[in-house]
Amino acid sequence: MQPLSLTVSDEEKGERLDQFVSRLTGMTRTQAQRLISAGAVSVDGIVHHKNHRLRAGECVEVEPLEPEAALPAPQNIPIDILYQDHELAVVSKPAGLVVHPAAGHREGTLVNALLYALNDLSGVGGVLRPGIIHRLDKDTSGLMVIAKNDLSHVRLQEMVQDRRMKRFYLALVHGIPATRLGTVDAPIGRDPGDRKRMAVTAEAGRLAVTHFKVERDYGDSALLEVELVTGRTHQIRVHLSFIGHPVVGDREYGVRGRLEQESGLERQFLHAYRLSFPHPQSGDQLTFEEPLPEDLQQALHKLGNI
Repeated sequence: MQPLSLTVSDEEKGERLDQFVSRLTGMTRTQAQRLISAGAVSVDGIVHHKNHRLRAGECVEVEPLEPEAALPAPQNIPIDILYQDHELAVVSKPAGLVVHPAAGHREGTLVNALLYALNDLSGVGGVLRPGIIHRLDKDTSGLMVIAKNDLSHVRLQEMVQDRRMKRFYLALVHGIPATRLGTVDAPIGRDPGDRKRMAVTAEAGRLAVTHFKVERDYGDSALLEVELVTGRTHQIRVHLSFIGHPVVGDREYGVRGRLEQESGLERQFLHAYRLSFPHPQSGDQLTFEEPLPEDLQQALHKLGNI
């Protein structure tokens, strides 16, 4: 089975997620429910329960599972837990750590680390993605919120969907944007020429909006503060590449050149540094910031001295 991306039509709105997946993939309802329970089905990038009622225009993505995929086991992998209570935890994911188990990454993931470090996690995300509300790419570092029970998981998902959860990143890009403040409003979907990549595409693309602000000019590169309005796969990297300012060190959507060599970067310069959202139980506004990790600080220091 190949990965699928399915858009909900007006006629299909209100249909249960498991029915939709079963009907359009030819799976039995039980097979569809197994995929959903394993966290292999997402709706606009968010994992939902099998009885989630779909809305017109939502994008349902279905990823294949390996036969008899093993359940993730707790592993003593060091992660920084910045905050936790009975409802949630906020953690700092290091670069190089995959968020959840998948083909080729059955262990050594953030989920394995969370199962060791936290006593309880929400099951809404499925057995492969317990507690996961949003993802960061393997080579992106920074803040993530983790749900510790099902009700908080659902409420945090809703905050992502209705954009009450504010997510800010720092990105070093090639070149200097023409304006200090800017917005990229361009739909993102699977690259028609390479289904493993994402691209700006009007055909089957989903609404994607990114704000950016130039924080510092390094001559032939710039440090940007980037705000995710929507949360499509690889959105920041795709949007910045689309406007001609790819993220420095991005091997998939960028270039390998002088800046990569001079900065000494071994990965993309992208860091989720600020996260702000209402507490799912009390409603109090929570805001967290995480400074640039050492490798990205060193890269800026090198560029600043050139």
